[in-house]
Amino acid sequence: MRWLRLCFFISCYIFLNPKVSAQKETNIWYFGQKAGLDFSNGNPVPITHSQMNTEEGCAVISDSEGKLLFYTNGLYVWNRNHRQMPNGNKLMGHRSSTQSAIIVPKPGSSNFYYIFTTDLQSQAYGLRYSLVDMNRQNGLGDVMDKNIFKTSPIAEKITAVKHQNNRDFWVIAHKWNSDAFVAYLVSEKGVSIDPVTTNIGTTYRGKGSAAIGCMKASPDGRKIGVAVWRDFNRFEVFDFDNASGKLSNRITIEPYPEAYGLEFSPDGSKLYGTTNGIAGVDPQLWQFNLNAGNKLAINNSAILIATSQSDKIGALQLAPDGKIYLARQDQNYLGVIHLPNAGGWSCRYVDQGLSLGERKCKLGLPNFVTSYFSHLHKAPAE
Repeated sequence: MRWLRLCFFISCYIFLNPKVSAQKETNIWYFGQKAGLDFSNGNPVPITHSQMNTEEGCAVISDSEGKLLFYTNGLYVWNRNHRQMPNGNKLMGHRSSTQSAIIVPKPGSSNFYYIFTTDLQSQAYGLRYSLVDMNRQNGLGDVMDKNIFKTSPIAEKITAVKHQNNRDFWVIAHKWNSDAFVAYLVSEKGVSIDPVTTNIGTTYRGKGSAAIGCMKASPDGRKIGVAVWRDFNRFEVFDFDNASGKLSNRITIEPYPEAYGLEFSPDGSKLYGTTNGIAGVDPQLWQFNLNAGNKLAINNSAILIATSQSDKIGALQLAPDGKIYLARQDQNYLGVIHLPNAGGWSCRYVDQGLSLGERKCKLGLPNFVTSYFSHLHKAPAE
């Protein structure tokens, strides 16, 4: 009887505390020139099933048990058998948009997923979404509604994070010729018609270069970071209220020529950024301590972690193993930050850190809802 009572309490704890339940939606990665990784057994293993070629943006989703559902470069959608889904073509993203797509599950459903897409730089397609029904095609999925317009023009940046209610999601993008972040609520009712708008930070304008660069939310949903490429050459960090969808308290970190990729450490204490410099400067990986104090202290906390042997480096992405991976253009090795919560060189970056076998990376890595990593508070033990 005592054993049964203990089992009951353990079951209730797991059910009521999602952070201790399975978090396997990010186990499979596809990116670059048909490159892929499988994190199912803890350590990533190269896989070669992908049919996708993409210069930059891409997104992948698995189910809660880690079984691949589908993947996209913002133009085409492939099912778990690596065949194009019905109606899974002519999405209005772009394979050379920094973050061409992100996949968000529909709250209250285990079968419907939204694919949000961003166009190249500030071109006319803007931000749109398509709806995938995994009930169709005997569980292989079908793109139902396609290219539903939200706003235009926008930058190439998009991220998504859980609402404070731990049920709904925020999808955040940035308008062009504007300083406006737009946050759309995704709930059981669908995608909100009007976004929550916050006018803060850099006004994106010019020839389109400022549209380039990544946007990320911290795993706990409390911060938003952006990399703003040429014309501005900076990183920006904001507080994010995941109850209201509003941003506040801008921190500008500059100058960092050709700022492109960024990622938060699992515990949210560090921000990592990639730059490609100008005039022959080697690609660089930087770390910023977000707990250093005021804005000046955070700027002064910058540490050059490493220069890369690759001609160009791109996206950074937190992984299920608690490490951060770095895209090295046209290389068959990813860079790896082994202990991203650690300060300075203790984070243990290795430039040729993980082999992709015969496949090659480009500038992008898969874009995920960052809340899938909220359970990774501690750096992996090594």
